[in-house]
Amino acid sequence: MQLWSWGEGPTVLLVHGWNGRSTQLGGFVEPLVARGYRVVAFDSLGHGDSDGKQSSLPEFANCIRQVVDELGGVYGIIAHSLGGAATTFALAYGMQAERLVFVSPPADPREFLKIFGAAIGINEDVRLRVKQRVERRLGVPMEEMQAFELAPEMRLPLLVIHDEDDKEVPVEVGRGVAAAWPRAELVVTQGLGHQRILRDSEVAEVAVHFIDAPMHREQAA
Repeated sequence: MQLWSWGEGPTVLLVHGWNGRSTQLGGFVEPLVARGYRVVAFDSLGHGDSDGKQSSLPEFANCIRQVVDELGGVYGIIAHSLGGAATTFALAYGMQAERLVFVSPPADPREFLKIFGAAIGINEDVRLRVKQRVERRLGVPMEEMQAFELAPEMRLPLLVIHDEDDKEVPVEVGRGVAAAWPRAELVVTQGLGHQRILRDSEVAEVAVHFIDAPMHREQAA
């Protein structure tokens, strides 16, 4: 996997989404570095400049865990789209962090399968067989990958940022993730969609402020 690093201090990891790459989260780098953080971004296997031609949610989660292990741990994670779901999956299997920001997170991989099935015109029977074949390859039932099932066990502070006009992952999904996560906060934006939200400076400021909030409290004390 290709990995990039800027600055010095507690490490904040940037995690892109499905069919994405690390450069999409470039707007978070400068404000984090300015507040004294080391920022690390990577292209997951099968994405961007990294090797590989295929991936999945569990494999994506494993990439995140490998990067975190290589870094010796991270303080915070800012993840976009499926990167949020993969981060949740990695946390459920023992990965550690202190604070999280999920931008436009999905919750149920079966919804992607429905969208895919509708796009190529397969019927319910074929879609079920695709699901079973994917589960056999991964060794994990899709039901166990749902953020709604994993979120109630999470204890980390989480900020969910989701746009009302997101056509890829409806805002109701982000609301549901925040409601199921015991220590979650929700910020809803408007007019930014699923991708443009990453390029909005106010979104970056809100995310960075949430990551940095405990540091502000320590300095004030």
